Amino acid sequence: MEALGYDRERWQAFKEIFDEILGSVREPFVVLDSDLKVVKANPSFYQTFKVKAEETEGIPIYDLGNRQWDIPRLRELLEDILIRNRTVDDFEVEHDFENIGRKIMHLNARRIWIESKQTQMILLAIEDVTEREYYKRHLEKLVEKRTAGIRVARDEAEEGRQMAEAALLEIQMLKEQLEAERAYLQEEIKLEYNYDNIIGHSDAIHYVFYKVEQIAPTDTIVLVLGETGTGKELVARAIHSLSQRKGRPLVKLNCATLPSNLIESELFGHEKGSFTGAYTRQLGRFEVADGATIFLDEIGELPLELQPKLLNVIQDGEFERLGSSRTIKVDVRIIAATNRNLEEEVRKGRFREDLWYRLNVFPITMPPLRDRLDDIPLLVDFYVKKIAKRMGKSIEIIPARVINALQNYHWPGNIRELENVLERAVINSSGPKLRLDDELRSRQMDLSTGQATLEAVEREHIIRILEQTNWKISGKKGAAELLGLNRSTLRARMRKLGISRPKP
Repeated sequence: MEALGYDRERWQAFKEIFDEILGSVREPFVVLDSDLKVVKANPSFYQTFKVKAEETEGIPIYDLGNRQWDIPRLRELLEDILIRNRTVDDFEVEHDFENIGRKIMHLNARRIWIESKQTQMILLAIEDVTEREYYKRHLEKLVEKRTAGIRVARDEAEEGRQMAEAALLEIQMLKEQLEAERAYLQEEIKLEYNYDNIIGHSDAIHYVFYKVEQIAPTDTIVLVLGETGTGKELVARAIHSLSQRKGRPLVKLNCATLPSNLIESELFGHEKGSFTGAYTRQLGRFEVADGATIFLDEIGELPLELQPKLLNVIQDGEFERLGSSRTIKVDVRIIAATNRNLEEEVRKGRFREDLWYRLNVFPITMPPLRDRLDDIPLLVDFYVKKIAKRMGKSIEIIPARVINALQNYHWPGNIRELENVLERAVINSSGPKLRLDDELRSRQMDLSTGQATLEAVEREHIIRILEQTNWKISGKKGAAELLGLNRSTLRARMRKLGISRPKP
């Protein structure tokens, strides 16, 4: 550690932060110092590239693995970071490693400063897209090969006409699927990933990680629950990226953004002339997702008349396009999400009970932001950097009073609202210090009268439960369990309400 320029105390602090935030990340991450020596890498880096920590830390990255990492494209990327002071995203590198073979990687790199810009490091994130790129290339070669075969067959003999037509139809389907997948892959490339898509280290988020890792390797249907703006789609992406289907794109449909007369066509496709304006045949999302995963957001908005057709796909993997009587079989993993209480929707007759039972196999609830107060500093840091970069600003200081104000707000719009508030704050900040706008403060003031009474009741109730458990917070029959809260949430509420154990 001294060779890297760190004293023991600073190294331990850095290691704890690194292990806590990046230790569970599935994608390989590596931190370099200003001399491009490896400071630290996460377990996924060592596992993916078959190297050991003792053979890595303190070594220039180009010297790793008998100089296997001396890659011209990697040098080009790191020069952009160090010399041209750029942030690089989705930088593709293809390289043959001696021990693990050919890898196609998307590199994301950015410079980070520690201790008020006294120490600079480079965070290098590596996304392994080898399987996905090989699949695309294989599909393209398959189309070319089949096309050439068809031409030969048609020229050779008339008796091969029927076989050639069948093959032509297969090629057309492959082409359509390839075009549809390319459209989705291009959309995926535009998305910005961070820490397996979900930021946080609170108990509530760690429980979500645990549930995701439990269910991802299977093909079981998952129902993601949570309020608007909590990041339900990120959970779906995390499940897909850890599944056996990760080499294919995640196909999405928001059931709330389309008119009811178009949802059926989007989900199941249509034939030419099946309705006014259907000038060509179109593949539905379920066909595009064959062999992959489909994410049905806002499933509670699915029209009642379409729910039996979705139920049939779930049960038998079969459906028909609009305007066609031909049955199509698909192998699709379904992840659905909703902010509604589907059980209540069933009671009101707005959602089929049998579909509800089929979807509710493995529910995962994304906690609201008010139950993730410990995550707010991490979220603020991430979004402020992201927004400031987009606006060409430099925000280096986030005052503690700003964090306190954000942690004291109730966040009805959750993370989506937090991002909007931070964007306004960056706009209103003329210098390097983040300044909250007046809107958040005014909303807090409007709520202050009602909150005082509620907080008094809440404070009295928490104290009573703590006294009942002899001030035991966590564990079996602890106050957190009796109150139905995570222990970190309870401690945060105790700090906010000024609750502490009386001295004996």
